[in-house]
Amino acid sequence: MALSISAAVLLGIIVFVLLKGGYVRVGSALACTLFGFTLAATGLAPTINSGLTSLAGLVSSV
Repeated sequence: MALSISAAVLLGIIVFVLLKGGYVRVGSALACTLFGFTLAATGLAPTINSGLTSLAGLVSSV
């Protein structure tokens, strides 16, 4: 649970910085967010989650 909260906070900060800097428009950020929620409801979600968990473990071991 702590890993997913940390990842959500980090991604939120990145999106905020990109929106603030004008690199990404609000519509594009909203479309990506909706796509993420849609993707989380599919059968591919456990595979993506395990891949992200493995990537986080790899990064933390470096």
